Amino acid sequence: MRIATFNVQNLRLRHPMGRPRFDGARDDDVPQDNGSQAAALDLADRRLTAAVLAHADADVVCLQEVFDIEALDFFHDHLLRNAGGPVYPHRFCFPGNDGAGRDVALMSRRPVDEVISHARLTAVDLDLEELPGRKANTPVFCRDCLMARVGELTFFICHFKAPWPDARAAWPVRRLEALAVRRLIERRFTGDENALWLVLGDLNEHRDIREGEQAIAPLTEGFAIDLMKRLPETERWSYYEPGSGRYSRPDYILAAPALAEKWPDVRPCVLREGLSREAKRYEGRRLAGVGPHRPRASDHAALVVEFVGL
Repeated sequence: MRIATFNVQNLRLRHPMGRPRFDGARDDDVPQDNGSQAAALDLADRRLTAAVLAHADADVVCLQEVFDIEALDFFHDHLLRNAGGPVYPHRFCFPGNDGAGRDVALMSRRPVDEVISHARLTAVDLDLEELPGRKANTPVFCRDCLMARVGELTFFICHFKAPWPDARAAWPVRRLEALAVRRLIERRFTGDENALWLVLGDLNEHRDIREGEQAIAPLTEGFAIDLMKRLPETERWSYYEPGSGRYSRPDYILAAPALAEKWPDVRPCVLREGLSREAKRYEGRRLAGVGPHRPRASDHAALVVEFVGL
């Protein structure tokens, strides 16, 4: 089974004057991403997003920052198919808790046996301690934790709280999300040491562990196996931030110990071909049309991993 995870940076479909139009891979937080000139590049961005996913050629695709199922379906039918990408008959994107509509999503060309949104779960539901000062009925996930079972493998697709604008305030929120995902896994696979599962997505842990304990430590320390650590340290980065020029790795593929043990040589591949040319650390081939800042597929790279025989 070949699997991809990709933060596609604000994939939203709008209907100005009744005509469908995609937002581009931009956050409007740098000058180059504002104004009519920036908007003119939106479709070019999304064609590059589709080209990355076509190259990934995954059986199961886990996405972050998809606005809704309409956007996902339109992207699949009109851009991904035109890029020569796989046909994904099974597609899911449920409303999450991000006010801007940046939800998690799943596309699969294999039958999906079960899919569950956990967007409405609270800390109380999971027998976890709520954050000080937060209401007891507050959803524990900033977006969602979308669980899906495809054959023998269970996916937990996440997009955790970003460390901006206040990294100190975001850390305990992200820690609680990590505890919640762990609790979901422990409840589902109680006592099953042979369970096969993956936690994938943008966990927004940009800091190196040497800078202090990571918020996602409940998942990465003594629980799951971080498959990206099978790559050389210099090859793990998956994100470039234009404003600061910083390279980091917020994107993760965390494997159940049994899964990692069964495939000891599996190593993820990082597809950086759709990143803007200002991410100069990447010296490989880029997709035709990628610009100095835009067009681009996303500010994230896609991660791909394959488990032969699964």
